[in-house]
Amino acid sequence: MKPYITLGIETSCDETGAAVYSSADGLLSNALFSQIELHKKVGGVIPEVASRSQLEKIEPIVSAALERAGKTLEDIDAIAVTNKPGLPGSLLVGVCFAKALAWAQNKKIIGVNHMEGHVFSSFLENDVPFPHLCLTASGGHTALFLVRGFGDYELIGHTDDDAAGEAFDKIAKLLNLPYPGGPEIEKRAQQAGFEDFFAYPRHNPQSLDFSFSGLKTAVLYDLVKRKVYDIHAKKLLDDSQEIKNQVASSLLVCIGDIFAQKMELALKKYPQVKAITFVGGVACNKYLRARLKDVANAHNLPFFFPSPQYCTDNGAMIAFVGNYKAQQGKFSDWNLDILK
Repeated sequence: MKPYITLGIETSCDETGAAVYSSADGLLSNALFSQIELHKKVGGVIPEVASRSQLEKIEPIVSAALERAGKTLEDIDAIAVTNKPGLPGSLLVGVCFAKALAWAQNKKIIGVNHMEGHVFSSFLENDVPFPHLCLTASGGHTALFLVRGFGDYELIGHTDDDAAGEAFDKIAKLLNLPYPGGPEIEKRAQQAGFEDFFAYPRHNPQSLDFSFSGLKTAVLYDLVKRKVYDIHAKKLLDDSQEIKNQVASSLLVCIGDIFAQKMELALKKYPQVKAITFVGGVACNKYLRARLKDVANAHNLPFFFPSPQYCTDNGAMIAFVGNYKAQQGKFSDWNLDILK
């Protein structure tokens, strides 16, 4: 099989990432510009701000990835780029840049599904056996996959509405906590001892699908019922640390229960799996990792997750997927577009 050196580009949301991956030597570089500071003031991603920032940062980030890898564009065999799913403006920045670069340098181009990048992000540092179950969770998606091989995976459960990471961000905003909400929720839950104070509702335990919209509403109505939130003024009336910590703790335990229940159900349905992986931005959460690791241990299965730099959106996972697609001869043509 021909060895490939692949440049990967990721601009699906608010990160601008690029990386170089070699089928012979592994990951050679990973460069990233995070926009967290740009979006903190409003507590969420502003699509136009995200795409404008990516227009400014994509060339220097790609150049940094090549420089750190000790490679030039002449050394690159293929350019992989995220083309779905994501914010249309952000995706356009990456796809247009990648296509122009590939055309100018006479390189092959490969469109990569952002979700596939996350699914295989654990392989950047681990030798994960097939088949395995992969739970991928972030601010934009929550899904469960049965992974049979490289490029061979099946969606077996998905969110019917909002993602787990979005629930963290929106509830953190209710509590006047900073963006992004996940790290702050975990910190406050730890201070409260990871106890379930308010028993928020769990999604249907008989389904592999997820739902977090109802959970967000349940938290809001519970705060209103306890007279600590004014729904009309959209204002938290009790700004005490105690209530914030208790809500954060109850929320995190609830999501931990949901993740564990779904994984247990999936293991009953697919007893042949040899491992469990947990990926995406939410996989940075140590409490949720521990809950899933407990499930894996109970079934004598190995448990894998990426380092934090590969949990959030990054070019390395796109370069990795692009590399094995190149080896499989799965290249895109010049009609490559976003969201197709």
